[in-house]
Amino acid sequence: MKLAKWTVGLMAGMSLLALAAQADAGEVRVTVAEYSAKTGPYFEAVKKEFEAANPGITVKFEVVPWDVLLQKLTTDITAGTNADLSIIGTRWLIDFVQQDVAEALDGYIKPDFKDRFIDTFLSPSIMEGKTYGLPIAASARAMYYNKELFEKAGIANPPATWTELQEDARKIKALGTGTFGFGLQGKEIETDVYYYYAMWSQGTEILNKDGTSGLGTPGALEAAKLYKSMIDEGLTEPGVTSNNREDVQNLFKQGKVGMMITAPFLSNQIKDEAPNLKYGMAAIPAGPTGARGTYGVTDSIIMFKNSKNKDEAWKLLDFLFTTEQRAKFTQGEGFLPVNKEEAKMDYYVNNADLAAFTALLPDARFAPVIPGWEEVAQITSDAMQKIYLGGDPEAGLKEAAAKANAVIKK
Repeated sequence: MKLAKWTVGLMAGMSLLALAAQADAGEVRVTVAEYSAKTGPYFEAVKKEFEAANPGITVKFEVVPWDVLLQKLTTDITAGTNADLSIIGTRWLIDFVQQDVAEALDGYIKPDFKDRFIDTFLSPSIMEGKTYGLPIAASARAMYYNKELFEKAGIANPPATWTELQEDARKIKALGTGTFGFGLQGKEIETDVYYYYAMWSQGTEILNKDGTSGLGTPGALEAAKLYKSMIDEGLTEPGVTSNNREDVQNLFKQGKVGMMITAPFLSNQIKDEAPNLKYGMAAIPAGPTGARGTYGVTDSIIMFKNSKNKDEAWKLLDFLFTTEQRAKFTQGEGFLPVNKEEAKMDYYVNNADLAAFTALLPDARFAPVIPGWEEVAQITSDAMQKIYLGGDPEAGLKEAAAKANAVIKK
């Protein structure tokens, strides 16, 4: 009897394990970057729609804030507990490819699927002829300005150059109403990028033609001096190094900042959170020779090589990149379309805000596709924080360039 019971129990246990394995085989886990309060609800809706259309496949989305996403992925990959799919910053992709953890998708991609995409946004995920990711989000950067503050300060048009921007910031500061001329972020994600806007306007690139860091160039120094002088003169908000991108955007939505540079999604936030704010958008100011640049950004969704459910994961990717799903996600978050058919929709064709960003794409620079890029970006951010806090720009950039070059040479 005991043996019979043990045998029955063993068989029952094996059946449960078999059922668990079967359930795992039909489950697709996805790590999702949190873009806004709309991110979670969108993917909850995707789960319901996709599972209804694909019986036997379940989806589990985990929404993770951007500032901890890379650390989480690194930890999960090391432990072998990573999801099947994940949204990543495309700039991280080369490291994942070199670590051999990203799956090439070319075996799944058919010509008609590839033709859905605007090449500009798909190409950053193609390395050595293989497609390792799909562009889940795309944007550029432009300058927002507060029309009411401009009117009060007697400013007729947005500044075309950094010199004009400084003059306008002085006029806004002179209003004496607790407002600040120029919003400058000084911590967390894209602190380095905010510096590149001024650097590009000096005709300097992130990497020199020989592949070394551009931080040691005269143009990089002039850009750092420009920002430091604006801080010292009180033309920015106080405590720059305490403010991340969202902090500065909140100041703008509150009507306290005359000008700031950021992405298309701020316009969506303004419509939802500050509908009475009168604002406009313009190109990022040019430097002394007319040079300027905006930051072109793509985030990608990748499949991990150790996924046990690759076919199911691909079905989900195919679903996410239908025109209908792209429109829901892109319009909800306030990004630029990566899908050709989506880009033809009236929402984009007749949207003046988004038109301002697409007009800047010819001047867009993407993060360099080099190993260790995140470390180089952090070195730049750290250097700028020290300069913003009163450090010597020339010494700070010289030290940063040496550190960056050491990483690049690895």
